[in-house]
Amino acid sequence: QVQLVESGGGLVQAGGSLRLSCAASGRMFSSMAMGWFRQAPGKEREFVAAISWSGGKTYYADAVKGRFTISRDNAKNTVYLQMNSLKPEDTAVYYCAAGWTPTSQARDYNYWGQGTQVTVSS
Repeated sequence: QVQLVESGGGLVQAGGSLRLSCAASGRMFSSMAMGWFRQAPGKEREFVAAISWSGGKTYYADAVKGRFTISRDNAKNTVYLQMNSLKPEDTAVYYCAAGWTPTSQARDYNYWGQGTQVTVSS
């Protein structure tokens, strides 16, 4: 079993930065791929970024490529999402998720956090 708790969300102006953290409990974290997804009001949950268990492979949605960076620290059981050059369209609830493969499909992830709100003002 893996429990995930996100933090670091908030209100930021367009062009600003935020770093989200996702703290995991359980021994399986270091063996699992991690993903970040987001859901804006009235929209479906969408893929943002994913990282392999070792951190050696990362994947990004086109909408965030070059602006967001996913990373992990297995010693701290934590995965991060550094978000730079934020845009109003990045406003959403951001969720971290754990699974066995770093895919862009939400159905491939077994465990989910409760989400953290990110609001980008124009």
